[in-house]
Amino acid sequence: MTDHWAREHLAESILDALAAAGKDLNALTVDDLAVTDQFHGGGKPATTRLAKLCGARPGLRVLDVGGGLGGPARTLAAEYGCHVTVVDLTESYVRAARMLTARLRLDDRVSHRVGNALELPVDDGAFDLVWTQNSGMNIADKERLYAGFHRVLRRGGMLALQEPMAGPREPPVFPLMWADDPSTSFLRPPDQMRAVIAQAGFVERAWDDVTDEIGGPATADGIPAHSAQRLIMGAHLDAIIRANHVNRSERRIVSVQALFERR
Repeated sequence: MTDHWAREHLAESILDALAAAGKDLNALTVDDLAVTDQFHGGGKPATTRLAKLCGARPGLRVLDVGGGLGGPARTLAAEYGCHVTVVDLTESYVRAARMLTARLRLDDRVSHRVGNALELPVDDGAFDLVWTQNSGMNIADKERLYAGFHRVLRRGGMLALQEPMAGPREPPVFPLMWADDPSTSFLRPPDQMRAVIAQAGFVERAWDDVTDEIGGPATADGIPAHSAQRLIMGAHLDAIIRANHVNRSERRIVSVQALFERR
């Protein structure tokens, strides 16, 4: 799936786009970057919602799985005082994320590494919170994914997730942000996802359908040039946004934010 996501010179493209948008590259803030680095449904407001749902607080050791450009991680560090390790499979994203974290002077609280979500390169029980926002859509083996989350959490640690799932009306309309066709999109309905997570050793503490809350626009008009969507999806964005609107409005795809405790 790295072929779908990888973009050569992404870090440089982000800096150029931010400068063109009038941002001071030497004094960037979390909010300056929000349009650019919060590459998931609902953007920074969705990140803030999930942070409040899980009770993010100073000193929390967080593993952000599939954290991409690092927007949520930097938000958790700058606004909630968390210490965040980000793992992502795509090297160009990790390089760009490190650059942005350095510019915000958050290196002491946020680190980025290349890694596979199914083979997390971290120790058992090393984290208080596993955080994952729109990162499991390309992963078929969800049983293994959530077993890995369970492994890296301490007992009583929390799993906070935001995830698109299969809606009551299938199949989804393509292209999607994460897949051009069904061969690389692996959505399951909410009842199956709840069962998988419970089987992995988690107890549900919250489950919120946020489809309408983070649904996004009907067209790509107005999405700025320095947004992650524009920078990464380019000319394909218009078709993706139109399909997304159909999928959400017809409930072909639903979005959930949820909180689980590790047994």
